[in-house]
Amino acid sequence: MPLYEYRCNHCQLLFEELIFAANEDVECPDCDSTDVEKQLSTFSFKSSGNFSSSGGSSCDSCSRGTCVNCSSHH
Repeated sequence: MPLYEYRCNHCQLLFEELIFAANEDVECPDCDSTDVEKQLSTFSFKSSGNFSSSGGSSCDSCSRGTCVNCSSHH
């Protein structure tokens, strides 16, 4: 089951969703809109108990501080 990142085109929320089928409809968890866009994800890996992302620092890669990674830091 792949985990994908989406942005809602209605409320601009960034969120993650587990997808079970290729044709599965995805709804925004905030406003229930189905007008969502799949985002390009950075690859992450775990090494020596720490997570690392190919996108660099989690909040440095987000332009407005609204991404899933940054929202947990603010």
